[in-house]
Amino acid sequence: MELTGKLLLAMPGMGDMRFDHSVVFLCEHSPKGAMGLIVNKPAQDLALGEVLEQLDIAVTPDVRRMPVHFGGPVETSRGFVLHSGDYTSQLQTLKIGDGFGMTATQDILEDIGRGSGPAQSLMMLGYAGWGPGQLEQEILANGWLTCDARSDLVFGNSTEKWQSALKSLGVDPLGLSGTAGRA
Repeated sequence: MELTGKLLLAMPGMGDMRFDHSVVFLCEHSPKGAMGLIVNKPAQDLALGEVLEQLDIAVTPDVRRMPVHFGGPVETSRGFVLHSGDYTSQLQTLKIGDGFGMTATQDILEDIGRGSGPAQSLMMLGYAGWGPGQLEQEILANGWLTCDARSDLVFGNSTEKWQSALKSLGVDPLGLSGTAGRA
């Protein structure tokens, strides 16, 4: 089961409140484990302009108000930018499928600050990580649903991503149960 470039949708009753109603974009999934970024949890008290100013990066007014997201509970002081596939860093970009990339180098922040970055992007602090086999076990335990990542689900309105992703699977969010059935 290859899940790189897919979305994970947290099921009710998962038990870890950090992932409650989370939509996680999987940047990498292999037998060695998995790494993803939560795409629907904007930080309430932090805007991208503040982060860029701390790094002495000039900021356009549009960029100043862009949210910074909680990408996950691991290395929360480390920054990642999940973006559309139209951008490649001069230093290093991880291409994910046809339409996405993830860059963790400062040059993308400089490009975003001056308005020459990717067409769509989300700035994250932290990431979600799983050891070998851990994510597969959580999926089998009814902790996550998976769906295809579309740019409207990844870059759209943060407050509607979980519901929209479930609806893309034909699932009514009100009908979800946190318990797994056994036949």
